[in-house]
Amino acid sequence: MRLRPLLCVLVCLFAAPGPVSGGERSCADLRQFYTGKGFTLAGVPQTEISGEHLRMCPQGMTCCTSTMEENLANLSTRETEGLIREAGRSLQSSFNSLHRSFDSYFTDLHSRSERSLQEALSPLGALYSQNTRLYGDLYADLRQYYRGSALNLDETLSEFWSRLLERTFKTSAPSDVILSEDYLECVAKQQETLRPFGDIPRDMKTKVIRAFVTARSFAQGLMISGEVVKRVSQVSLSSECVKALMKLVYCPHCRGLASVKPCSNYCSNVMKGCLANQADLDPEWQNLIDTMIQVASSFSTEPSLDVVLSSIPARIYEAVHYLQENMDTFTAKVYQTCGAPGELGTESPTLHEQRRKSGSLTASEYKPSPTAGVILEMQVSDLSSKLREMRQYWIQLPIALCSKLAAGSTNQEKCWNGISKARYLPEVMADGLANQINNPEVELDITKPDMTIRQQIMQLKIMSNRLKNALDGNDVDFQDASDDISGSGSGMCVGSQCPRGRPGLYAYPPDNNRVTGASMCQTRLCSLLFLLPLLILLLQR
Repeated sequence: MRLRPLLCVLVCLFAAPGPVSGGERSCADLRQFYTGKGFTLAGVPQTEISGEHLRMCPQGMTCCTSTMEENLANLSTRETEGLIREAGRSLQSSFNSLHRSFDSYFTDLHSRSERSLQEALSPLGALYSQNTRLYGDLYADLRQYYRGSALNLDETLSEFWSRLLERTFKTSAPSDVILSEDYLECVAKQQETLRPFGDIPRDMKTKVIRAFVTARSFAQGLMISGEVVKRVSQVSLSSECVKALMKLVYCPHCRGLASVKPCSNYCSNVMKGCLANQADLDPEWQNLIDTMIQVASSFSTEPSLDVVLSSIPARIYEAVHYLQENMDTFTAKVYQTCGAPGELGTESPTLHEQRRKSGSLTASEYKPSPTAGVILEMQVSDLSSKLREMRQYWIQLPIALCSKLAAGSTNQEKCWNGISKARYLPEVMADGLANQINNPEVELDITKPDMTIRQQIMQLKIMSNRLKNALDGNDVDFQDASDDISGSGSGMCVGSQCPRGRPGLYAYPPDNNRVTGASMCQTRLCSLLFLLPLLILLLQR
């Protein structure tokens, strides 16, 4: 009789609610978190289950099924790629802002210089009023060049001085002499040999070319840098990185450690592995930024950018004034070379009037105002400081991402280390693909770099070389840098201002000898195969 009550007590004890054992811990928190991420509760366990099915998370007791693990892995990838693109958009926006600022500054300098033409050249009388199109065309050509046109600036400036020489000589010729087009063409050809404008054209050409080459290269460098950031920020993460991110971000939730953040060193290794190819941009990126800072600094080096542009009208006036003062000597030399155009008559009254009005005006009197120099210094300072902030972007990107995901430096003993809530012991890897060979968190084949990123590294090299050429005052073929590698440009030119397409260039000449040799070998082989049956018959005999 006593046995029955005892059995009842035991049954009641087993049936009564009590503390859940380790294998039956509730998954309520994870279920709430999982639905909050937009997933359904279908197949989500109520209590912990054995984790042998897990492929990314540690295989202990878990609240995650295989489907949940896969869903959360894809989610962590999308979120991380979103953070990378967000950081890239922010940097791209900074480059766009710098470009707008510099472009606005430079085009304003150009416009103010053009507006000052009338004031500076009006003392020339007919030489100005009858040739406004010639001066306007010069400024239009300079503007198109800056915008990316395939103009040869040296030839453009030489052509301007030749045309100006024709007009000046024609205006100063005796009134009863008619100068043919052929004769004026002969006069124009004396520009280089007789130097009728003195050293002014040569000096102005050197300074104007340097100013416009550096300005155009700098503006293009800002645009190309932003484009590189955009393209690299859109590169998809590898499958190995997907697993590592899942383990870093959401495996703690599967283990019931949702409130435990990843250890900072653990996060660093994951991100350095995931962004190893991006970190390889760093040497060429820093080289480009440093070169752009050098170019920006050159704008304020004497003669500064604003001085060069603002003095163009005055240099033209000074050159014409020099020619007028030495017209008799120049005319005599032209007659020796081109022949006399006809009987010498009275000197043109226009020339008398110009000589009477001409003073001792020089380009030095047309320097910009002190405020212009201050504006330039502010522009250079702002450009340089902001470029320096971008200098280490690619190697700082993993740190920036981990600052949003990992535990703080004071909480490194009780953080998620990929297995449990404890300190992370492995050392942090260095930057770049080659340094990830022993990364304990992300398996990478260091012999297979990402080709999209390698293309962008090449773009950075090309742009750096162009800027260095610009610093030396050397004009370069300014086909859009993005055409060199990827075939889709982001140039500054629009419509008819764009450079015309050029035939493709080979890095190395085709190896015709190799092709010919291969053809000869094939011909000999065919001959041998044809003779082989005949040889066999002869041997049988």
